[in-house]
Amino acid sequence: MKSWLTTTDHKRIGLLYFWTAFGFFLIGGLEALIIRAQLVRPDGGLGVSAETFNQLFTMHGTTMIFLALMPLSAAFFNYIIPLQIGARDVAFPRLNAFSYWVFLLGGLLLNASFIAGPLFGADRLSVAPDAGWFGYANLTSRQFSPGPNVDFWLLGLQILGIASLAAGFNFVVTILNMRAPGMRMLRLPVFTWMTLVTQFLVITAFPVITVALVLLMFDRFFGTHFFLPAGGGDPILWQHLFWMFGHPEVYILISAAMGIISEVLPTFSKKPLFGYTVVVYSGVVIAFLGWSVWSHHMFSTGLGPIADSVFAGTTMLIAIPTGVKIFNWIATLWGDRSGSPRRCCSRSASSRCSSSVGCRRDPRLGAVRFAADRHVLRGCPHPLRLVRRHDPGLFSGIYYWWPKMTGRFLSERMGKVHFWLTLIGMNLAFFPMHFSGLLGMPRRIYTYPAALASARFNQLSTIGAFIIGIATLVFFWNLLRTRWRPANAPPIHGEAPPWNGRFLRRRRSTTSP
Repeated sequence: MKSWLTTTDHKRIGLLYFWTAFGFFLIGGLEALIIRAQLVRPDGGLGVSAETFNQLFTMHGTTMIFLALMPLSAAFFNYIIPLQIGARDVAFPRLNAFSYWVFLLGGLLLNASFIAGPLFGADRLSVAPDAGWFGYANLTSRQFSPGPNVDFWLLGLQILGIASLAAGFNFVVTILNMRAPGMRMLRLPVFTWMTLVTQFLVITAFPVITVALVLLMFDRFFGTHFFLPAGGGDPILWQHLFWMFGHPEVYILISAAMGIISEVLPTFSKKPLFGYTVVVYSGVVIAFLGWSVWSHHMFSTGLGPIADSVFAGTTMLIAIPTGVKIFNWIATLWGDRSGSPRRCCSRSASSRCSSSVGCRRDPRLGAVRFAADRHVLRGCPHPLRLVRRHDPGLFSGIYYWWPKMTGRFLSERMGKVHFWLTLIGMNLAFFPMHFSGLLGMPRRIYTYPAALASARFNQLSTIGAFIIGIATLVFFWNLLRTRWRPANAPPIHGEAPPWNGRFLRRRRSTTSP
């Protein structure tokens, strides 16, 4: 236990990130199931109060983005990157350990709010954040949130930002300065390239949200008026600052999944990635354009037709480099040397990549402004998960690299059950929300009248959510059972990858250096 608590080894820190993030993933999933059970029928399902519902959807969004998806990606960054570039460890091992423990502190602080009410003299047990994961002003002001709920949120996110920035600088230095001799930038594995792109986004986007959170902290603790119109502030300023971080954050999450897909498909196709250079440059272009689309979250705030048209255009433009990647992945699968694309995609790791190929960016987000139809995304409580399905790529990485990380293969049969349940559940949970929105159901509402006639679609969404929950339990059992099975990934704990993927192997010659 002491060795795990004091470790600076990148592999162990990667495993710590993985299990911690997966634990938070289960917590966030449980919050989502309670939300869906509450909406299963009109006028309340579980009898969850409006206040509790607000806390659940706020913590669900915050948990999934900051405590689950980002650290799951960080688990792969820590474990895989030094192995792919031939480094003994990351550039700053102690800073790496520091980033993990700070991340854990921030996650525990956020979730401690569920049981911290008596400490603050509250008349209820839970004082969890309740203003939405986006924290729109003026919902976060003392007038509308006098308790410590929002304080937990803004302090927790600032702590998580410290962890992310520490890891970001660490990986940028590691990739740029610690590559093996002769490994030029355009010989890096695509996953390493996407990691580098992700870290540059992290170190440029997180300062923006940090500034916004500091201003909000001054508003709440010291009586300033940065976001309060009564004192000359502007609540729209919060939206600009938040989404200037929030939209690059989308690409922070998706870039890792894109890198994983670009590693897995060539391995199982038994051929090089089609258009490696184009895939790399398209990832860089996506990161650059990710800074030009933040206001498509603000079409209804009255920015004016010119601003709305510009951001609608850039929103559709960013679909081009995304499509380039997808066509390169399809070309990689086409005429593969494993026998057929069907045989290649039968593996659990590659089947998730194949499902991700069909989950590219929905251009309707850009067309919403031109069509003057803002009901497209109504009714969806978590549009990030609908528009950007990050999970298949990350799950693919787990199936692909788990033998490397533990020396044991995951069950292929259980992996296929997990895949099909997840695919069915995701579509059943989120697709009906479009119809609920068209029928007039607002988002983030704890109950709805029967007159909306959206009960049937909400029931389908709830069924889909619980199917996802069952799929997650299948996956969790698949992980646990490997601990009690003998090592079966040849070579056991060796330096060669079990799938014959791309890693550098250290020379074992004793006659020459």
